[in-house]
Amino acid sequence: MMQRFSNTPARLLLMVLLVSFAGLLHAASKPLLMEGKKTLYQRVLSVPEARLYQEPNETETSAIIIPFSVLYVYEKGEDWLKVGYDSFGQIAGWVKRDKAIVWNQALTVSFKDPQDIQRVMLFNTKNDLEKLVSNYDREGYQTLYDAIVNDEPPPDSPVIAIQPEAHLEIRDNFYLVPIKQHEDVYLGNEQARMLEIASVPLDDSSDVSELKSINSSRSYRSGIHFVIDSTQSMGPYIDRTREAVKKVYSAIERQGLTNQVSFGLTAYRDNTGQVPELEYLTRRFVSLEQGTNVEQFLQRVNDLNPSQVSSRDFREDAYAGIKSAIEDSDWDKFDARYVVLITDAGPRESYDSLGATRLSAQALRQIAYDKGISIWVLHLRTPSAAANHEQAEEVYKQLSYFPGIGDFYYGVSLGQVDEFGNALEVLANQITQQVLATTNGVPPLPLPEQQGEVQTQLAQLQDRVAKLGNALRMRYIQRESGQPLPSVFDAWMIDRDFINPERSAVDVRVLLTRDQLSDLKNVMQQVLELAEEGVLSPQSFIDDLQSLAATVSRDPSSVAGSTSGAGANLADMGYMREYIEDLPYTGEVMDLTLESWEEWSAKVQIEFMHRLESKINYYQALHDHTDLWVTPGGGPVNGNSVFPVALDLLP
Repeated sequence: MMQRFSNTPARLLLMVLLVSFAGLLHAASKPLLMEGKKTLYQRVLSVPEARLYQEPNETETSAIIIPFSVLYVYEKGEDWLKVGYDSFGQIAGWVKRDKAIVWNQALTVSFKDPQDIQRVMLFNTKNDLEKLVSNYDREGYQTLYDAIVNDEPPPDSPVIAIQPEAHLEIRDNFYLVPIKQHEDVYLGNEQARMLEIASVPLDDSSDVSELKSINSSRSYRSGIHFVIDSTQSMGPYIDRTREAVKKVYSAIERQGLTNQVSFGLTAYRDNTGQVPELEYLTRRFVSLEQGTNVEQFLQRVNDLNPSQVSSRDFREDAYAGIKSAIEDSDWDKFDARYVVLITDAGPRESYDSLGATRLSAQALRQIAYDKGISIWVLHLRTPSAAANHEQAEEVYKQLSYFPGIGDFYYGVSLGQVDEFGNALEVLANQITQQVLATTNGVPPLPLPEQQGEVQTQLAQLQDRVAKLGNALRMRYIQRESGQPLPSVFDAWMIDRDFINPERSAVDVRVLLTRDQLSDLKNVMQQVLELAEEGVLSPQSFIDDLQSLAATVSRDPSSVAGSTSGAGANLADMGYMREYIEDLPYTGEVMDLTLESWEEWSAKVQIEFMHRLESKINYYQALHDHTDLWVTPGGGPVNGNSVFPVALDLLP
């Protein structure tokens, strides 16, 4: 016993030394901080073909890193980075610096469809672009642009690449354009940003080769899925839709386009819990696969009849019908994808307790857009005193808006059956002609601008259909040609159309994994519930939302612990400014203050809460659309699958 007692001080000293050493080791095993930051660590994103080495030597044993993996930087060498998968000191190994991209925020951009804007030029250096921006040299920019587009670049051209002529679809060619740094500038009176970006396609294995002939590929196909209100008042329009489709089918057969244009049809009514006699909320009568055959289409549509009873009010659940058409159709076989809503009533918006989707027009449109589907609306403005056609028109124009082109809304005056039928036939035939032109090898041609002419509503819609058709045909040509995406490179660009700077040239997105989106949905739901229950003060509610928004943009993996419900938010910890001060883009909640919240009327506050609730419902819908998610390492969709989510639909 005495011997043991006498050794105790030595043992205590040894324990103290070990603890001290462990503490020093832990302190030395933290990732490098971002320049000027106290809590934000340096991170990189692995590019395809990146490998992880045990030592900074290419002769060492190595393993492939899953593309687009986020890695924390623990040490920097001239050619190597020492990295880990977390910030807790677990070192994974070494990666070559040229196989990793700075990823100090999760923001990425995608290029808008260049229909009404110029294609984005990518400059070799910041200085090259700055020369044009500082003097707002529109003439010099246009001269350079024309030379690049005509494949006649000047000697020592400052432009190293240009946005492809056709819009790049993320779902077909997954690529990222991460923002490495930015600088705020002005183009005339319009604020803009110069962005240093990287271009990173997921599949970097393609070699540049001669373009394949379009004729050797499969034929261009269009799928048109009607979503028709089948409530009591819609009988004449259902009959006229049958007649219009029958005429279009005859033209399709005459032109030899059988199997290249297909029609589907889904009918919808309204909440059957309120009115059981309506029988169904949505019902698909014809799939796109069945709709390649006219007899089969007409036979199935003959079973469609309007309901015998009225719904509860003059709103029907149009969004449920559209969502069903989007989700229950096999769109993969079609290059041009259209959902055409036919209704005489307004929709049930996200805040309507009788609505099945609880999605807003913006959220539903985004789901369709990400799947390559455009939504059109033929709104029958019948003379019913109960109808609020002006409000319905406003919402339907939001729903049918297609970026870079405009809305695809057509209001049928007084609900005239003949006007409706004529418009439907004209638009369907226009789509058929686009299919015929593509099949015959006629290239999409730029459309002349209409000068000084007052166009009819139908003529305006036809112009937009032509622009959309050109865009879809260009995408088809590029995809079928086998033209590869440019491989990884760094460049500088401007985020507005240089000649018309009021128009944005990019969409801003945030790269999230499926698990991170699920965390975001759960945390945001909790914040809203606590606020509605009065547990959170208005200031804490705003702080939690801003903390969530900043964390999503900076480090989505930390979303679950970013609010007061998990202990403390960024404002509580004093880190909010550090997180947001140099982000190039932020969501709508970042400008919200307690003062502005208190100045809002109750109506405006409720509308804000409805928008947040709709976003939560969108997260669930996006999570469930497994066809949109990409698994960078291959294999089935899982929690680590990724998708770039539109910033507008984040908090």
